[in-house]
Amino acid sequence: MAHVITNKCIKDGLCIEECPVDAIEEGENQYYINPEECIDCGACTEVCPSDAIFPEDEVPDDLKAAIEENAKHFSK
Repeated sequence: MAHVITNKCIKDGLCIEECPVDAIEEGENQYYINPEECIDCGACTEVCPSDAIFPEDEVPDDLKAAIEENAKHFSK
């Protein structure tokens, strides 16, 4: 199960630096986690200053659109 970055992302870059497998990519308005590369280590969640990153099955209901947005980013 991959982690998901929600629209609470402020693009500070700490998560990119912390990811041991380089699964995080920069998008136009936020960062995204590649679900094929994410090893579910949670390192990114620990450094996110805006609490924008969740395991996919723990994304709050009001932020669930981020799951589809993340998938769309990597389907391009």
